[in-house]
Amino acid sequence: MVVAPKPWLSSYSSGMPSSLEYPEAPLYHFLKQSASQYPDRPAIIYQDPSEGAEPVTRTYQALDEESDRFAAALASLGVEKGDRVAYYIQNSPELIAGFYGILKAGAVPVPCNVMYQAEELSYHLNDSGAQTLLCEANLYPTAQGILEETGVSRVVVAGGEVEGDVLHWEELLDSVSPPENLPAIGIEQDLALLPYTGGTTGVPKGAMLTHANLVANAVQFRDWFGYEPGGEVFVATLPLFHIGGIAGVMSVPISCGGTIVLFRRFNAERVLRAIQDYRATRFLGVPTMYIALLNHETAGDYDLSSLRPSRTSAAPLPAAVKEAFDGLVGRPVLVEGYGLTETSPLTHANPVDDARGGSIGVPLPDTEARVFDADGGLEELPQGEIGELALRGPQVMKGYWQRPQETAEAIREGWFFTGDLAYMDERGYFFIVDRKKDVINAAGFKVWPREVEEVLYQHPSVRVAAVLGVPDDYRGETVRAVIALKDGHEFDGEESARSDILAHCQRHLANYKIPRIVDFRDELPVSAAGKVLRRVMRDESTP
Repeated sequence: MVVAPKPWLSSYSSGMPSSLEYPEAPLYHFLKQSASQYPDRPAIIYQDPSEGAEPVTRTYQALDEESDRFAAALASLGVEKGDRVAYYIQNSPELIAGFYGILKAGAVPVPCNVMYQAEELSYHLNDSGAQTLLCEANLYPTAQGILEETGVSRVVVAGGEVEGDVLHWEELLDSVSPPENLPAIGIEQDLALLPYTGGTTGVPKGAMLTHANLVANAVQFRDWFGYEPGGEVFVATLPLFHIGGIAGVMSVPISCGGTIVLFRRFNAERVLRAIQDYRATRFLGVPTMYIALLNHETAGDYDLSSLRPSRTSAAPLPAAVKEAFDGLVGRPVLVEGYGLTETSPLTHANPVDDARGGSIGVPLPDTEARVFDADGGLEELPQGEIGELALRGPQVMKGYWQRPQETAEAIREGWFFTGDLAYMDERGYFFIVDRKKDVINAAGFKVWPREVEEVLYQHPSVRVAAVLGVPDDYRGETVRAVIALKDGHEFDGEESARSDILAHCQRHLANYKIPRIVDFRDELPVSAAGKVLRRVMRDESTP
C-alpha cells in the first residue's frame, strides 16, 4: 500500500504554511535581535527562592551585555571556537547569560543535570571533553571531588563564594570588556549544544545539535503556537539542563522577545500566583506539574485566564489531565506535542485549534515522519499500522558525539529512527503506542535501566538485577528494580536488604533514578542465551 504524501498538511491550522523561512544566523542571533528591538523589556524576572527576596530582573539589553562579557571572559581564559563548556547550575539569570555567552564565544554548551552525583558528572565531563565548567556555588563540592579525574582546568562559580582554585562570576565579568568581534559561525556545521541522551541504547551519549538545528526549531515552535513578538510572558519552571527547558522556556521565548518569569524549581502555589500576577500567556510544563496545579487546594482561587495555547512536554499527557486543566483555565490551552533530544526537540504538535486526545499531533512545517517496519527495515507501513517512527527535518541532529556506529544505526538513508512505536491515522495525526527502547520516563526525566543496574551490581550482595519502568499515575512511570541476592547475604529480611540497597543507590545516583520499588526474587527470568527478560517482568503485575 502506498501512503499518501504528507496527509497531515490538510490538518494544519488555517494560515500555517507547510514550509518556513529560517535566519541564516547563529542561535544567539535571537538574543541580539530582541535586545535591539526591546532593549528595556524584561527578558528575565527571576523568582528568587530565598525567603522574602524580591524578584531579580534582567532587561534584554542587560542580558545581551552580560552574555557578551562572559564570552569575552571565556576568550580571555583561552576558550576557543568549538571547545565544550559544561554547565552544572540551577535555573538562574547567570545560567541564561552563561549559556549565550558560551555560544558567543563560539564554544559548545554541555548541560549537566543538577541532580547528578559525582560519578555521573565525571562521565559527562570526560565524554564531552569539556575543559571549562560553569558551576553553582552549592554544587561545587560535588564537582570539586571529581575534577582531577576529568580534563576540566577552569571552573567559574556563580551564585556564591567558595574556597578553592576557582573564578567567581561577578569578578570575572568585571575584569573584561565586551568583545569587539565574535567568532564566525558555520551554522550548518558548528555545534550549538551537546545535550546527553540515551538515544536508542542505554549508554548516555551527546546529541550534536547545530546552530541551524536549534534556530530552525525555534522558528517552527514559535510560529506553530503563534507567539506574539514582544507580547508574551512565559512562566518557566522546566530545568534549563533539559532540552525541553533549553528550547521551550529559554531559546524560543527569547526568539520572540518574550518575558521569562523564571523559577529555580517548580512550586505549585507560586506558579499559580505568577500566572495570575504577571498575566502570563504561556506555561510549559510536564504532566506531573499540571497534576500538581490541579490538586493544589487553592487552584480555583487564581485567575489563569491570560493563558494561551501551551505545549506539554517530556511525557504523554493523560486526557483527563488536559480536560481538567483546560476547565480550570476556562478554555482549551494544553497542546500535546512530541520531540526528542536528537531533534532540538520538537517534531510534532497538535494544531492549536484541533487538538486530538491521545495524539502527539502532526509533523511541524518542513518535517517529515514515517512509520517503518519495526524489525529494522525500510519498508513504510500503511496508515493505521504500528511500526517504528522515523523523522527527518531541519531540526534533526548531525549525529552522536564521537560515536559513528551509533549514529549510523540511528540515522539511515536520511531518516532518524526514534525507537518509538507509533501509527498514523488518515488525517496525518500520529499516536505513540510503545517504545522499542527500554528507557524509563519518570516525570519527564529519562532513566536508562543499564545505568541503574550497573550501580546495583556494585552492591556486594546483589547477584542479578533488572531495572524497568512500571506505570505510575503521578510520574507516568516509576523505576522498579527486581533483584536476586547472593547466597549467604547478611540481611535480616527483605526490608533490611531494601534499605541498604537504596542507601547505596542514593550515594551513586540522582534522586529520580533511584528505584522506588525494589522486589526480591530467588531467580530472574532469563532467555536461553542467559539474557534477563525485562519484558516478562514488565508484563507481570507489580506486587
